[in-house]
Formats: sequence, structure tokens, C-alpha cells
Amino acid sequence: MHYMQKTLTLLAASAGIGFAAGPAHAQLPKTTMQVDHANTALVVIDPQVDFLSPKGVTWGLVGKSVEANHTVENLDTLFKAAKDSNMLVVISPHYYYPWDHGWKFGGPLEVAMHKIGMFDRKGPLSLDGFENSGADWMPQYKKYINDGKTIVTSPHKVYGPQTNDLALQLRKHGISKVILAGMSANLCVESHLRELLEQGFEVEVVKDATAAAQLPGLDGYAAALTNFQMIANDVVTTQEAKDAILATR
Repeated sequence: MHYMQKTLTLLAASAGIGFAAGPAHAQLPKTTMQVDHANTALVVIDPQVDFLSPKGVTWGLVGKSVEANHTVENLDTLFKAAKDSNMLVVISPHYYYPWDHGWKFGGPLEVAMHKIGMFDRKGPLSLDGFENSGADWMPQYKKYINDGKTIVTSPHKVYGPQTNDLALQLRKHGISKVILAGMSANLCVESHLRELLEQGFEVEVVKDATAAAQLPGLDGYAAALTNFQMIANDVVTTQEAKDAILATR
């Protein structure tokens, strides 16, 4: 037997996964995350106009996925459930300031975001032109985010939270478990998932409270679902997340 196959067989056996009949018959072990009000937060990424509204600059890329998943409505459901149960809510936003457009390199989607003016703001200390812009919150979420209790972190600049204070804010509030939702699935959500896991948090992804760009031959949402199921502590629907959140009251 090939060395790698032997290794996989040994690892699979220890995890209760059978590879004897071939990979097609293998199954990953089921893991779950127990939502506990004392140490769980709802983290929503980029609940902003540019991603979630037909007025946003990315709607032509993500609109079909957003509508198919009912992402806007599902995020509203999560916000309401978290507020009703007095669960901590944290927003990890995406903003670009004028000097960010001076960067010398970037990946394809990163370059595209800069070119179309996605999440543009005049600066960190100015709200000039921010209201109802693409960088602003979706109108229906403002009552939740602007309630004086929701934490809004500093902006992440590419996809993951390594460039903002999300992990610090969570730790300072005694949070060890995260219910993760927002935009977009295979970029910022997956990047936040990976980094939070590396930082020692348990992470549950709400699979229908996100969406992604879909292009000919490229489906960001399908790609994300594969990785969510392989690496997240739990993958749930909005209804399942809502039920668990409200059960913590």
C-alpha cells in the first residue's frame, strides 16, 4: 500500500472514518458547536449596501446568490434573534480610504473592488458622503447596528480579520465561540473562519446567511460550502442558528 494511503487509512480509523472501500465511501465525522449565551457572539461581516443591495456595485456578481439564499432576510433574522436574546453582536466591516487605492498589487477580486469604488470612504475620521453610500449598512440593519451596544471593529482591508481588532474585541468580552455570517462566502467569511479557528475560537457558519460571486465557470458559493463543511466546527441554517440563539435566553 502506498505510504500516503496508509497514513490516510490510519488517520481515518482513529477518527472513525472508513477508507477501506475507497474515498467515495468515506464520511467526515460530524462536529457541532453548543451555543452558550455567556461566551458566544454573532459576528456579521460586511452587512453593507455594496454587497447586499441592487444599488451596490457588486450586485451584478453576487445578486443571484444573495436572492437565492435570501441572505438579506436571513441576516435580519439573525440580528433580531441576537438582540432579543441580548447576545453580543460584532460587525467586521470593509472600508477603503483614499490612500488604500495607492497599493501597488493585489489579487483579481481585490483589484476589481478598488476599480469599482467598493466600500469607499473619504477617511476614518470623516462621515462625509457615508450615509446611504455603498459603504453604509443596509438600511434595515441600522436599528440593530446603531443601538449603542453592537461592536463595530476597525475595518478589515483584504479578506481576513488579521488587519482589524475583531479577535481582540471578542477576547476582551470573554467570547470563545462565534456564529459567523455575512458577505461574501468564499472571501471574507471563509477568511474570517480560518483565522478565528487558528486563533482558538469555535466557529459555526450560517450557510444561508451569506452568498458569493458567481461567474462563468466560477461559483464562489459552492466553493465556500465545501470548505465550510470541512473546517468549521458547525454549519447550520438560519433557522437552526435562530433556534439555538433564542434558546440561550
